[in-house]
Amino acid sequence: MATDTKLELPVVNHTPQPYTGPSRDEVIALRKQYVSPGVITYYREPLMVVEGHMQYVWDETGKRYLDAFAGIVTVSVGHCHPKVVEKVREQAGQLQHTTTIYLHPAIAQFAERLSEKMPEGLSRSYFTNSGSEANEVAILSAREHTGNSEAIALRNGYHGGTATAMGLTAHGTWKFKANQAPGIHHTHAGYCYRCPYGLEYPSCDVKCARDIEDVIKYQTPGEVACFIGEPIQGVGGAVTPPKEYFQIVYDIVRRHGGICIADEVQGGFGRTGTHYWAHQNWGVVPDGITMAKGIGNGIPLGAFTTTPEISEAMTRRVHFNTFGGNPISMTQGLATLEVIDEEGLQQNALEVGEYLKDRLLELQDKHHAIGEVRGMGLMLGVELVVDRDTKEPAGTLTAEVLEAAKHRGVLLGKGGLYGNTLRIKPPMCITKDDADYLVATLDACLTDAP
Repeated sequence: MATDTKLELPVVNHTPQPYTGPSRDEVIALRKQYVSPGVITYYREPLMVVEGHMQYVWDETGKRYLDAFAGIVTVSVGHCHPKVVEKVREQAGQLQHTTTIYLHPAIAQFAERLSEKMPEGLSRSYFTNSGSEANEVAILSAREHTGNSEAIALRNGYHGGTATAMGLTAHGTWKFKANQAPGIHHTHAGYCYRCPYGLEYPSCDVKCARDIEDVIKYQTPGEVACFIGEPIQGVGGAVTPPKEYFQIVYDIVRRHGGICIADEVQGGFGRTGTHYWAHQNWGVVPDGITMAKGIGNGIPLGAFTTTPEISEAMTRRVHFNTFGGNPISMTQGLATLEVIDEEGLQQNALEVGEYLKDRLLELQDKHHAIGEVRGMGLMLGVELVVDRDTKEPAGTLTAEVLEAAKHRGVLLGKGGLYGNTLRIKPPMCITKDDADYLVATLDACLTDAP
């Protein structure tokens, strides 16, 4: 019997503007003719989004959706947040671009404010346009600083689409055959649900973390430039490691001459709720942090923040980023940080995130297809399986749930090597009413799934 399809989104105090632009069919035709086919879309019938307000977006027909994926974990304080829009509008009317060869206060002010959020000792930021670029700068800095060339990343991890960042990525879906990045090795992630050794935590002694010692001994000269890892894997499906995992890995890497880099592109800026940075959940202090996405609430912006000593490596040659430090990007980044603090969004991510996770765990008790619910704060994943005993990935079911949720007004992401993990990472302004609607939608989608 089909479930009730008359679920309604929470009331919102916002009326979208009437849409007067090209039709959806015209946009699809234009994209097919002029945009690279490598620019993918979600859904069998691609969604056209023409307006956003806080945790919601609207299509060209005026239909509203709860954006539970936040533009791929990018909208942190809300779509078109009034304070952010006001600050950017003012800056755009004064100065849009200079490049960093000239002075402008915004880059210095933003860097100062960002340093106040960092672990002690991390105070120098290099700004970029994306997380991929930030990771490129981080690896370059590590290699120049240490004099070593070997970098180690995690299996199932994702670090971007540029040459080195794609090399760091260990997720076959996102790797091109022609891109062979030298000097990169991969170690086991702390993916307990699919333990590569078939062991159970904690009796396993966190063997996955200790694997990095063998990687260094067998695959490198015994000295490495760096280790880079997402504290909670994003594209990999919200994979959350044992609490000791990164402590073990960081210790081994540093004993072999490397620095440790936390990729906070998805997990940073209060999203896990308990801390401002995801790595703080594991009791470690990295030597550098890469970030993007939530740093600017949707504007192209990334950064690598590290120690003064490591940052000096970038002075050994001329290195230039035309748009890194752009006045508008810096202004939006600064306004985003201010809103996170002023509106208590880290605390909201904690409270609503815990509430949402508890509701999802209740759903797991009801639906045998949910193999695991994991993550922290508003960085959650729901892994779907054909059978809980075999843990066979349910990629087809995940795709069907994604489609059905869209029809019911909820936008989700999916990830994992098998595309079988629902990624739930909404703007941090989401409410408990939104969480209830999201869970009710998933319940209905799973119940009605073939």
